[in-house]
Amino acid sequence: MDLLNISIETKRLRLISTSEEFAEDIFKEFTEEITSFMYPKPVKKIEEALSFIKLSKSKMKKGEQLQVVILNRATDEFIGHGGVNKLNTDTPEPGIWIKKGSHGHKYGREAVKALKEWTDKNYKCKYIMYPVDKRNIASRKIAESLGGVVKDEYKKKNASGRILDMVEYRIYPKK
Repeated sequence: MDLLNISIETKRLRLISTSEEFAEDIFKEFTEEITSFMYPKPVKKIEEALSFIKLSKSKMKKGEQLQVVILNRATDEFIGHGGVNKLNTDTPEPGIWIKKGSHGHKYGREAVKALKEWTDKNYKCKYIMYPVDKRNIASRKIAESLGGVVKDEYKKKNASGRILDMVEYRIYPKK
């Protein structure tokens, strides 16, 4: 499967393989506030966004992960970024972030649902792992809306040095 040319459509969104075309959007929108409950640290320079995209594409070529930009299907407005890591295992891990100006519309839920369905269709998985910080209520609601069950809890230091209070959901394939 060519992960560099994926397009997943939902009612309101289009998720397409990440590319350098979206480096400016990632640079502008992947802020301290957006990353407060995430492992990565915010992008401080455009070069960091370009480096992330280059590394992502390399891992996509190897079949290790899918990275997508999330666009408004009607307008092509950049909404956020997401993907599925650990595709080369039987417990892949989806994740997304939505830019601040697009919060409150349930785009995150729609994007993660689409990524889960895509993963279920294209990969044989025991379950999908979905780790989130306990304080990230919106992300917890996403996991729970997909039938996620908490299977682990732990502390983890993120790339910015903050301690995250993680709960790890497992979302099983539909039978």
